[in-house]
Amino acid sequence: MTRSAFTIEPGRFPDGRLAFPHAHLTGIGHLERHEILFLMASAERWVELNRRGEKREELLAGRTIINAFFENSTRTLLSFEIAGKRLGADVVNMAASTSSLKKGETLIDTAITLNAMRPDAIVIRHASSGATQLIADKVDCPVLNAGDGSHEHPTQALLDALALREALRQRSEAAPEDFTGMTITICGDILHSRVARSNVLCMQAMGASVRLCAPPALMPAGIEAMGVETFADFNAALDGADVVMMLRLQSERMAGQFIPSAREYHHLYGLTRARLSYAAPDALVMHPGPMNRGVEIDSEVADMIDRSIITQQVEMGVAIRMACLDVLTRQRRGVEGWA
Repeated sequence: MTRSAFTIEPGRFPDGRLAFPHAHLTGIGHLERHEILFLMASAERWVELNRRGEKREELLAGRTIINAFFENSTRTLLSFEIAGKRLGADVVNMAASTSSLKKGETLIDTAITLNAMRPDAIVIRHASSGATQLIADKVDCPVLNAGDGSHEHPTQALLDALALREALRQRSEAAPEDFTGMTITICGDILHSRVARSNVLCMQAMGASVRLCAPPALMPAGIEAMGVETFADFNAALDGADVVMMLRLQSERMAGQFIPSAREYHHLYGLTRARLSYAAPDALVMHPGPMNRGVEIDSEVADMIDRSIITQQVEMGVAIRMACLDVLTRQRRGVEGWA
């Protein structure tokens, strides 16, 4: 099924900047449902473009985007770089290993330095929760959060929502634009996962019920306050679920022994074909990556053509980041209705 989505239907969202009035994208928690839907609708244009032979538009020609990644990344950095270049921007990547923070410079001084270079947008990834907001408060251009500590990863949640909606539309042209009535189970290292937090907020805003499943040592205390159901039994958490999202064990954030062994973790919390049978018969499988095959997910499940949408998540990542860069720079570009 193909759809043309190069324009958003009049009246679907508030006019102009009212559709997305925020100067930055530092998290999902402060976004309204219609703002999330607006970013997703905006991304549909870029999904179509990215599937063409010619994938570049000059929307951000002459603009400069800095990807300041103080924490190592592959897919997120590459996705943002491709997104910026396909919009015609000049993209500069600043890696953690070359950052002046290694020389003792404070994060605030780094923000002031970046701001003095007059970029048109800054994408930040940092190991400390709240670092992105700190930088956003010090610069004059839009800031996009590419992951801050264990806090949030908003574009990951947005791309996950977009990939899920696209998959549902592939199954039925009558699929709704939100996830009302659906049950989504997220399993893995919830304690250290910014992806889990952003997805809880995003999927709930889209109408879904969210279950979280993890070993007790990897379940944050008080997480129920977010309106989720929590489980230590993976089979119970899967019961009737429409979507299963697996998370990797973030060993780089773990200080101490959180699980007995990877083998035992897989026995209790690994998604196998047999375990997937506890979910709804047509349940979709997701994973934000990178995957640890044979630990949190078996290859035969990750590669299920009719159930796994993991590669679609990667594809939607470029489109949603193009949409975010477009929308957040509209005021600077003097787009009508965004001044």
